[in-house]
Amino acid sequence: MSVDELNKPAPYKLHISDELLDLTKQKLQLARFPEEQIDVGDDDWSQGAKVKVVKRLADYWSNGYDWRAEEARINAEFNQFKVKIDIPDYGPQVLHYAHHTSPSPDAIPLLFVQGWPGSFLEARKIIEPLTNPPDASIQAFHVVVPSIPGFGPGDAPKESGLGPKATASGFKRLMVEVLGYKRFVTQGGDWGSMITRSMALMYPQNVRACHYNLFPCGPPPWYKAPLTMGRLILSPYLYTNRELDSIKNMQYYQKEQDGYLRVQSTRPQSLGFGLGDSPIGLLGWLVEKFHEWMDVTHYKMSDDEVLTFVMMHWMQGATPGLRYYKMAFAEQGKASTRNSFKSYLNTPTGLSHFPKEIAMQPYDWVSWVANVQFRREHDKGGHFAAVECPELLVQDLRDWFSSKVVKKAMQSEVRPSRTSETSVTAITRRVALIYW
Repeated sequence: MSVDELNKPAPYKLHISDELLDLTKQKLQLARFPEEQIDVGDDDWSQGAKVKVVKRLADYWSNGYDWRAEEARINAEFNQFKVKIDIPDYGPQVLHYAHHTSPSPDAIPLLFVQGWPGSFLEARKIIEPLTNPPDASIQAFHVVVPSIPGFGPGDAPKESGLGPKATASGFKRLMVEVLGYKRFVTQGGDWGSMITRSMALMYPQNVRACHYNLFPCGPPPWYKAPLTMGRLILSPYLYTNRELDSIKNMQYYQKEQDGYLRVQSTRPQSLGFGLGDSPIGLLGWLVEKFHEWMDVTHYKMSDDEVLTFVMMHWMQGATPGLRYYKMAFAEQGKASTRNSFKSYLNTPTGLSHFPKEIAMQPYDWVSWVANVQFRREHDKGGHFAAVECPELLVQDLRDWFSSKVVKKAMQSEVRPSRTSETSVTAITRRVALIYW
């Protein structure tokens, strides 16, 4: 497969070499495991991944898991391509993506972007219902699912500087210049929320509406929104139960779960020596995230599903996915990772709130930085919504992107900015803040 020419996609089939598969099995068989402390309960994950869980998965990985069968299923389910893109302010980069078109004449182009420790496989359960809905009256989509560079089959960057902002520029060129979608909508969670948010900030003429299942903004400054700050101070009395739970999720994440973020955003390569060389190390690192961030009361990954997700990072030695954090927090500018959720964006926005999500903030925070026109709360689901409860996410995407607001945005020629925000919009937003 040759991808030497810019903007000329080539079909791609996922393939991991026999040499790596053999080496993986050897390493699994030579693994050394830690011992659990005797006073730590079987269901207590407070020290990290449970030894018995990792041992069981490692044994299955070595003696039962059939990667070749899984590889064949992936290649049968996804229409995959690679293409070289000249990313502005970065340079040439080969991108991997899946592209599924709908037979519907009214289909809307939808860019779905995943996060870490996921991969393009997060879209596995939603592509078919989005491209081929059961009834012609239901909104259909042309679905594009790119891999973040270094995730799964996405070629790892050879030079530093490719974080979410640069990725957003590359994905925009993929959509507009390679696939010909001049106007499209986006869905993002985890890194996908930051990538698609950056896209909307930089290219509002192309990104006509957004949907998020993670929205990591902070509260507005107290001197700009004293009522919002007062409501936060009195949150035990004024917040809804869902809002209180969201704050608890965020506080627990910051206290107990964000150690990976500190390491991966500062010294990812040092960590990569371990996780990129040890399948057991990577398995333990990721299994803990799946357990902590999923709504395991309602959904538990199968062993095959867990190992396939792990393989997406094992195949390139894990380090490229870890390094993405370092690149992200080195970005500068309004559309950078640190700043993209700090300024108001008038692009029509939809939100889906799943109870185990680690960052979905109260509405009066979000409305200061987003033109929220759709939001829906669910009773189940977590960080990996497309995996855990695909039917709920699909329905939300259909309902939001088929709305009059989005259809108007898809047809309009001019994308309003914050400086041209209408007085009606501004007044409505402030009334909403007081109400909420």
